[in-house]
Amino acid sequence: MSTVEITTDTKNQFPPKPETSSNTAKMKGRGVCVFYGEKQALFDVDIDIMEREVTALIGPSGCGKSTFLRCLNRMNDVVDICRVSGEITLDQQDIYDRRVDVVHLRARVGMVFQKPNPFPKSIYENIAYGPRIHGLTNHKSQLDEIVETSLQKAGLWKEVKDRLDQPGTGLSGGQQQRLCIARAIAVAPEVILMDEPCSALDPIATAKIEDLIHELRENYTIAIVTHSMQQAARVSQKTAFFHLGNLVEYGETEQIFTNPKDERTQGYITGRFG
Repeated sequence: MSTVEITTDTKNQFPPKPETSSNTAKMKGRGVCVFYGEKQALFDVDIDIMEREVTALIGPSGCGKSTFLRCLNRMNDVVDICRVSGEITLDQQDIYDRRVDVVHLRARVGMVFQKPNPFPKSIYENIAYGPRIHGLTNHKSQLDEIVETSLQKAGLWKEVKDRLDQPGTGLSGGQQQRLCIARAIAVAPEVILMDEPCSALDPIATAKIEDLIHELRENYTIAIVTHSMQQAARVSQKTAFFHLGNLVEYGETEQIFTNPKDERTQGYITGRFG
């Protein structure tokens, strides 16, 4: 199969495999199917989300990529007509086992949504809320440290350290999204899910989020849904291409973009559909 042409801003920009990767799967999906009532949205998805790497989920609108992402921390549970079958594991434990505490699961597998959604609270309270309800600290000094560390990891501390008592909703869109990432980090997750985190942001804010993703992958496993193939090429080590509810192809990002094995992947990458 011929090499796929990639726009100039992605050539030579595939991120290297991180040295910290353990080459083990942090999460696994096997035979994952999702139904909304009678309609089937996902068909027998098998995928590994590798530890301390970024996995990008790409595909046309309605292909099932966000549906699958929401399976990874059971966000689909809140949809009454949604039913998930198959197996999804975190560190080899079935996350759909009845004994699994969903609140604890979502602390371990945090999520950042498409549109920034800070709480209507101060910047400080946005970060402190999670550690407080999860009982991660008993002292104000410890909470202060968690807030500062989380904001530093999200690249936001210098911008907000003198106005922690001001509303998080008063920040710019890009700052709000980094605040939401800091909020997710604050409860010490192992996996961070991102559902098109840059789609509502301008190019400058998007670049800051992408730089942040590069830094976060040193300590976290990340799965990101993105509508931008250029972004997938820039930030991820693994890429999964979804189409009509099927996982068509999954592999190293550079291979997916330069030498895809499936004609449907090549058609999407080259813009023939999507």
